[in-house]
Amino acid sequence: MQSKATRPAPSVEIIDTPRERPPRPFQIDKFTSIPFFLVHLAALSAFWVGVTTTDIIVCVALYYIRMFGITAGYHRYFSHRAYKTSRWFQFVLAVIGGASMQKGVLWWAAHHRNHHKNSDMPEDIHSPKQDGFYWSHVGWILSNDYDHTDWDRIRDFAKYPELRWLNRWHWTPALVGGALLYALGGIHWFVWGGIVSSVLVWHGTFFINSLAHVWGSRRYPTTDTSRNNFWLSLITMGEGWHNNHHYYQSTANQGFFWWELDFSYYILKMLSWVGVVWDLRTPPAHILQGKATVADVVSDAITAPVPPAALPSA
Repeated sequence: MQSKATRPAPSVEIIDTPRERPPRPFQIDKFTSIPFFLVHLAALSAFWVGVTTTDIIVCVALYYIRMFGITAGYHRYFSHRAYKTSRWFQFVLAVIGGASMQKGVLWWAAHHRNHHKNSDMPEDIHSPKQDGFYWSHVGWILSNDYDHTDWDRIRDFAKYPELRWLNRWHWTPALVGGALLYALGGIHWFVWGGIVSSVLVWHGTFFINSLAHVWGSRRYPTTDTSRNNFWLSLITMGEGWHNNHHYYQSTANQGFFWWELDFSYYILKMLSWVGVVWDLRTPPAHILQGKATVADVVSDAITAPVPPAALPSA
């Protein structure tokens, strides 16, 4: 339980003036959404093929490996630049995240930056406050109105041709991975490690957009409805500390205190010991105490100019 000494008091007054927008077209792309629904149907084949202990191990292992690609890669690195790494490991993170079949790395990061800029405001394209649970959870992803990459919002990483290639051919890591699973473990590994695991990774990730804005507690005053949730942190390797994250975005850790489990950060910390990643950003003491200032908000902005040394050299 948090002590009174560390309990924050709002220090930045923000006036939330309601803004209106035209009604959102709740329309999914019937053609490009077919694979998404087919994968869900294919997951039911698990009842037909049966399950072994090895199947469960492969399923859980690939779930958390790919969840790390999303949390530590797509989210904390590409969206928020919360730490530094080399160009080769940057590519590895993009491939692992791409294997989760959540579209391209540049598409994902650009849309996430837009989410933080407009969180729970009318311009936020996946806010349960604005458009309901289903839309924030999965509807927006299947919409043909949000399939483009906002290149202006991801100019820092768009300079890398290998990332642009992965962004365009974002199904490649999953297809190659599925073929390897079938070659190594037959239909069992393909179904449990490829299909069932993918569906679980999808909805584990999507819960942060939906449930993490309606279920949990709020430690810090933010302009949105972000919440901290222990259970979501377990299935997302630390992303469940969502109110922490929205209060101070560009940190490698989202569990700010020792009791807030954040396995993505623990792995990043271990990788920093061997020089694979470095300069992991963590929140300063006054942020932990809830004493953020306007200067902190500006310095934490993900739209700030990128110094040349902040990215791997070409």
